[in-house]
Amino acid sequence: MRPPMTVPSAHVAILGTGAYVPDRVVSNTEVGAPAGVDDAWIARKTAIRERRWAAPGQATSDLATGAARRALDAAGITADQLSTIVVATSTPDHKQPATAVFVHRNLGGAAPGVSAFDVNAVCAGFTFALDVAHGIIAKSGGYGLVIGADLYSQILDPADKKTVILFGDGAGAAVIGAGEAGHHIRTTAFHMYSDLSDLVVVPAGGSRLPHDPQTHAAGLQYFSMEGRAIRDFIINTVPGLVKQFLHDCEVLPTDIDHLIPHQANGVMLDDLWAKLDLPSATLHRTVGAFGNVGSASVPLTLDQAARSGELRRGDRVLMLGMGGGFAVSLTLIDW
Repeated sequence: MRPPMTVPSAHVAILGTGAYVPDRVVSNTEVGAPAGVDDAWIARKTAIRERRWAAPGQATSDLATGAARRALDAAGITADQLSTIVVATSTPDHKQPATAVFVHRNLGGAAPGVSAFDVNAVCAGFTFALDVAHGIIAKSGGYGLVIGADLYSQILDPADKKTVILFGDGAGAAVIGAGEAGHHIRTTAFHMYSDLSDLVVVPAGGSRLPHDPQTHAAGLQYFSMEGRAIRDFIINTVPGLVKQFLHDCEVLPTDIDHLIPHQANGVMLDDLWAKLDLPSATLHRTVGAFGNVGSASVPLTLDQAARSGELRRGDRVLMLGMGGGFAVSLTLIDW
């Protein structure tokens, strides 16, 4: 087992990525029928063609474990070398314990000394979790496993066309540890607009409004969001945040080679892309095939870009997280 070693913060890098999606493919026709919309309407509004939904009995930790194993393989390490596991999710297996605990158990060889816990920043969660794990590895050494995983299909109202057409289930993961000079996670910036916290919500099931027959009758156990208000906020606010972030990092917009954004809605991504001044960057998309997979969107898309060979050593990668709360996060990586 690799002994713990302090790693300079400037040398903590992504060493391997992985992703996992369920086998079940759900078409626009299947998901749209109960909501009263058809394939053409969904494609026009979202640019989503299909999504994956979990099988009966599959939980978030199962998806997370599948992505974790692939990330470990890509990094060339084994579970017993991990020092921390952080899972970003807003759809945990249980209210307690943390979903990361079940990933630790599923991996089998992970040591008892591993810290394993969850982070919830909804669809922005992966970048939050990555920053937390980055700090732990920079301080204590070893290897960190960071996972974004969500299973939204179980909390969607089949009749709500604003939500049920958008979301899929999936997981993405990254292993971080000491990297070569010039190959590292540079910095992350976070923004929280809590006055918009009512735009994305599952009303019932927490301490504010526990589950009871009345909440179920009212459908308050389902995920809900105000899509138009979210779109307007993102289009009007995020481009300025990106510009300021790059300025603070002393990086020119022309220096960015890849944008890995949260895959909220394909049409909205096109609108946002048109407003971002990133003339040399490639916009990476997975939303058409997988829909919005919550906190898995960014790492799943990162994994696809990495495995396709599009990410080359020395490229500058900008990851953009956007999620309920309302949270926006930006992470700059020298690949």
